[in-house]
Amino acid sequence: MDLAFLHPLYEHPGPWASVYVDTSRHSGSTPQDRASTARELARDLREQGADRSTCHAVRTAVEELALSPEPLGRALFARAGEVVLDPPLAAAPGGSSARWAALPHTAPLLDLATEDPVCAVAYIDRAGAEFELRGAVGSREAGPPRGTADPDRPVRHFRLRVENAWDHNAAEIADALAVCQEETGAGLVVLVGERRARRSVRERLPHRLRDRVAEASPGPGGRLLDEDVERIREAHLRDRAAAELERFLAARTPDENGRTRAVEGVSAVAEAARDHRIDELLIRPGGPDTRREVWIGEDPDRVAVRPDDLGSPGEQHPWRARADDALLRAAVETGAPAVSVPSTAGGEAPAGGVGALLRGD
Repeated sequence: MDLAFLHPLYEHPGPWASVYVDTSRHSGSTPQDRASTARELARDLREQGADRSTCHAVRTAVEELALSPEPLGRALFARAGEVVLDPPLAAAPGGSSARWAALPHTAPLLDLATEDPVCAVAYIDRAGAEFELRGAVGSREAGPPRGTADPDRPVRHFRLRVENAWDHNAAEIADALAVCQEETGAGLVVLVGERRARRSVRERLPHRLRDRVAEASPGPGGRLLDEDVERIREAHLRDRAAAELERFLAARTPDENGRTRAVEGVSAVAEAARDHRIDELLIRPGGPDTRREVWIGEDPDRVAVRPDDLGSPGEQHPWRARADDALLRAAVETGAPAVSVPSTAGGEAPAGGVGALLRGD
């Protein structure tokens, strides 16, 4: 997951209120249910020591969710009386919760949010292609992109037709699809059509899209249903997570010089964070190290198991924080992505539930 959207959370000091609102269980009396949830979450924050203005901001934001459809949930991150970030959730959080801590509790977003909210679906034939953008709200036709990934924003119809040989047509379609993906920010490209046509277009897509492409046969009426797109998207994300875990397992094996390109366990990963060597952060949900308390400083890269290891002589007031949240803050600072990886057969990789692929020397 690209963590760039979390930057606003680390531009100001804490403490922070981190709230996950489950909106998947409400009945027809949604406004009343949401108001009750808002009161309970604000009370929980107040009991944990949150200031009144922040509690009020959270309560108001949760109550306002009743005014717009929220089928699964929303996360809210607030401080100093203001909700700073409120990303929608792609999966229900399994109940609403509130946490008041030195750092925003962002680790659940690796499983509850999604980096691929919009899919570009290309219906391909030998005459050309039609593009759609598909997200949680359904579909829309995609023409020459308008530079937005908002699934609610309309764009004009687009039909690419060329009369040249198929090889030329496939190249034209691939070029247009690459532009569509780049300007809309679509996280996944789904090629729909006859197998040979899909393959021809896929082979001509830019290398940067190779791990963002999936293929499918046409559904009823030649189109994919929303549930088909969701199934493809979920399978794609699972495959990517499994591939990253395999890459980590291979990287932790010493090379011919005895060096490894991966570390695991909170102490080793914290050291890599301080050295700005994390190329990708791996979190295994439920791992014991994810909940372990570490010490952090004002700078995002200051994280250590012991306060003496922070490495900042001027650090007068280190704080305690959850390891996963502290390491995610460090990853955001250095531009490293993060991934939630599945448990292996033995459930031991990465050790403690925290690992990192390292940047080269």
